Amino acid sequence: MDFSRTTIMRSLCSALIALGMAGFATIGTAEARVTIDISGGNVQPLPIAITDFQSQDGLGAQISSVVQADLKRSGLFAPIDKAAFIQTGLTPDTSPNFQDWTVINAQALVVGRVAREADGRLRVEFRLWDTFAGQQMDGQQFYADPNDWRRIAHIIADAIYKQITGENGYFDSRVVFVSESGDKANRVKRLAIMDQDGANLRYLTEGRDLVLTPRFSPNRQEITYMSFGNGEPRVYLLQLETGQREIVGNFPGMTFSPRFSPDGQKVVMSLSQDGNANIYAMDLRSRATQRLTSTAAIDTSPSYSPDGSRIVFESDRGGRQQLYTMNADGSNQQRISFGDGAYSTPVWSPRGDLIAFTKQSGGQFQIGVMRPDGSGERILTSGFHNEGPTWAPNGRVLMFFRDSQGGGGPQLFSIDLSGRNEQKVPTQGFASDPAWSPVLG
Repeated sequence: MDFSRTTIMRSLCSALIALGMAGFATIGTAEARVTIDISGGNVQPLPIAITDFQSQDGLGAQISSVVQADLKRSGLFAPIDKAAFIQTGLTPDTSPNFQDWTVINAQALVVGRVAREADGRLRVEFRLWDTFAGQQMDGQQFYADPNDWRRIAHIIADAIYKQITGENGYFDSRVVFVSESGDKANRVKRLAIMDQDGANLRYLTEGRDLVLTPRFSPNRQEITYMSFGNGEPRVYLLQLETGQREIVGNFPGMTFSPRFSPDGQKVVMSLSQDGNANIYAMDLRSRATQRLTSTAAIDTSPSYSPDGSRIVFESDRGGRQQLYTMNADGSNQQRISFGDGAYSTPVWSPRGDLIAFTKQSGGQFQIGVMRPDGSGERILTSGFHNEGPTWAPNGRVLMFFRDSQGGGGPQLFSIDLSGRNEQKVPTQGFASDPAWSPVLG
């Protein structure tokens, strides 16, 4: 169930939402000293103590464990072992004994409580403390359906992340991907969706048709993807909540790599005709198409800039796959990649400052980033077969898929922009072609 968050001012007046969740604003927030500067390349994780949230049924400990896992997985936080805690039994109503926390080097402290309202909803509250300053940094309260307890945990983790780093979090988000199962020669591929941490897996297709390149709409619970139904490639729109599916359009030849515009009103894609492929944009309201490139080459994998004014894409018009940018109307096409190797699968960061890509060079597949003008290229990870980067909604983390040289099948991995926090993303079976959603809140 989707629900919105509403911030209430310091009065803590009870503005409850009948079928949703309301968040209270920071209570008594003071200027805190504890921060993480994530603008540099080498970040020392911040020691943080996250207590088990008080509850009658153990749900509080489950929520706090998800908060802890989110923050630890980011690579920016180092949760302290609960066995080291001196003070116990803390609630959001009491002020901590800060000396008990500074002595174990806990620079930040999280306490919370979970209760059930008379109408069956959960009430979850937390407090974030700067232990060295002896000040509260954040305090919020949420109401939600009990089935949404994991979302509450992710939202709390996002709030802590933002308070300490100054950047928006990305934990309250989902990933759509291609789930792969069966023998390599007869691999079944289904669209699947899960929380960014691998929980709440749900299959969106049954596996009868081959599916590729799922992509999220930026402002609706909708994805676009390519499917080979009855042997013919088609681009589809799929409503995630209703399961309703519709064809974007019937085009001659092959269609590849559909992706939404930032306002969700267009889909840009590559259409193949007469041995070459060019990029087209379709208005989803009128279904009118506009041809953006016209070459005797293969132009594909288009991705809009976050303001919708430009598009990055790959093309072999120069003899080998390279990255190009153009205005959204197809004008001013310019090559931006000039390194050794072949470049592919570009995707513009939601912050607008970087373009992620796959690069094949020296027998390795690399995931890297560069600025929109092609400068500042950096390789984040390299291996036998890495491909298909997708950005976290805050533009600080990438997810991609990797095939191992020993066979088996592809798996999902994440890595931050420093290249130092690479982690496997848990999935059931093999997985490829990930696409990260915007934050759900």
